[in-house]
Amino acid sequence: MLGSIFILRTMSLKIVLPMAGRGVRLRPHTWSRPKQLLTVAGRPFIRHVLDRLDKLPPALPREIVFITGPGGERLEEYLHTELHDRKVHFVFQPGPHGQSDALYRAREHLTGPLLMVFPDTLVETDLGFIEDRPSEAVVMVREVPDPEHFGIAQVSPDGRVQRIVEKPRSKDHRLAVAGYYYFPDGETLVDAIEEQLVKDIRTGDEFYLADAVNLLLEDGLPMRTGSVDTWYDGGTFAGLLETNAYLLENGRANFSEEVESDGARIIPPVFLNPSAVVEGSLIGPYVSIGAGCRIVNSVIENTIVEDGSEINACRLKDSLVGERVTLTGVTGIISAGDDSHFSSDL
Repeated sequence: MLGSIFILRTMSLKIVLPMAGRGVRLRPHTWSRPKQLLTVAGRPFIRHVLDRLDKLPPALPREIVFITGPGGERLEEYLHTELHDRKVHFVFQPGPHGQSDALYRAREHLTGPLLMVFPDTLVETDLGFIEDRPSEAVVMVREVPDPEHFGIAQVSPDGRVQRIVEKPRSKDHRLAVAGYYYFPDGETLVDAIEEQLVKDIRTGDEFYLADAVNLLLEDGLPMRTGSVDTWYDGGTFAGLLETNAYLLENGRANFSEEVESDGARIIPPVFLNPSAVVEGSLIGPYVSIGAGCRIVNSVIENTIVEDGSEINACRLKDSLVGERVTLTGVTGIISAGDDSHFSSDL
C-alpha cells in the first residue's frame, strides 16, 4: 500500500492543452496562423499561458501534451523552440470534433494526475493545491452575470459540483468554468470519454468535455470548485485587446512613464519592441508594437500592431493589426490580417 502511494505521488502531472480549434472568431488573423500565436503585450498568447503554468510548484514533475490540428506546424515549431528543455508530446487532431475527441486521441499520455488547460484563456489563480495530489477533481470557476454564454458548474449547498451545463437558459447558477480542470486520475477521465464516444453523446456536432465530466459525476466522482482571480478570453477580438491591456498594466509594458522624444510621445502603459521605429506619433495608452514596425505621423490607442507592419498618417483605436501590414491614412477601428494593405486612397 505504501508503495502504491509513493508511485502516485511521484508520477508526473500531465498538462494537456487542446489547440486544434479553427479560431473562427478571430478571422482574418487566424487564416494565416493559429490563434495561440497572435501577439499580446509583445509575445504570442500561448507564451503567456505557459508562463502561468510555470508558477506550479517547482518540485512537481510534469509533462505537457499539446493537441494541434491542421495548419499547426508553425505552432509546433514555436513550442519546440520555447520548450526545448521540457518533456512535451504532440498529438494531432484532424478536425474540430471537440475537446473530448482531442483528449481521447492523446490517451496514451494521460496517465496519473491531469490538468486540462484552456489554451485561449489567460487565468490568474493559485494551482498550488495540485502538489498535494488531491483525490477529488477540481474545476476552476468564476462568477459571471451572463451564464448563458458559458459552461456553468452547478454546485450543491455543500460545495460539491453536481453537473456541468453548457450555456444554460437559467441564471440560477453563475459559476463559469474558467481555464482549468484537475483530475486525480487521467485514465478514469479517458474511460468516461470512451463511454461518451460509444454512446455518441454530443453537444451540437462536437464531443464536449462537459459531457464526459457529467458521466464521471453521475458515477460518483467527487469534484469541488476552485476560484479564479483573473480571467481573460483570448479567443475574441475584444478579448485580445482586454488581455493586452491587463498584461501591460501588470508587468509587460516597457514604457511605464510618459516619454517624449524626436516628436514621438509615448503614453503608458505601452510595449514597444526595441527594433520598432516611431516618428512624429502619439502612442498609447494600451498599445503593443512588435519587432521591425515603423510608425510615422500617427495616433494609436488601445491597439496591437504585430511584427513588420508599417503605419503612416493613421489614427487607430481599438484595433488589431497583423504581421507585415501596411496602413496609410486609415482612421478608426481596423482588423487587418497578415500581409494586408489598406490606404485611404484605395
